[in-house]
Amino acid sequence: MSQEPEDVKPKLNLVINFEGQHITVKVKPNMPFRKIFEAAEKRFGKDSGTFKFVFEGQRLNAEHTPGGSGLEDGDMIDAVLEQLGGGVLCLHQ
Repeated sequence: MSQEPEDVKPKLNLVINFEGQHITVKVKPNMPFRKIFEAAEKRFGKDSGTFKFVFEGQRLNAEHTPGGSGLEDGDMIDAVLEQLGGGVLCLHQ
């Protein structure tokens, strides 16, 4: 009898970069980015929602998955601080 591994889906090693610091997370291709983002923020010591995550110039949606977004093993995701506010102030005299 041959024994098959319980988890036959391949896992991806994704690298998350924040200001030159890198962490590697091992994920399933169908795992929602939301879970990956939460884990990364925790590992960088940041509050949930602190970062926006970008891959090849495109912001990643928390409900999408690495497999559905075309990410491959070893790809790097950039974590950048989410900017709040910054609106234009107009003063008229």
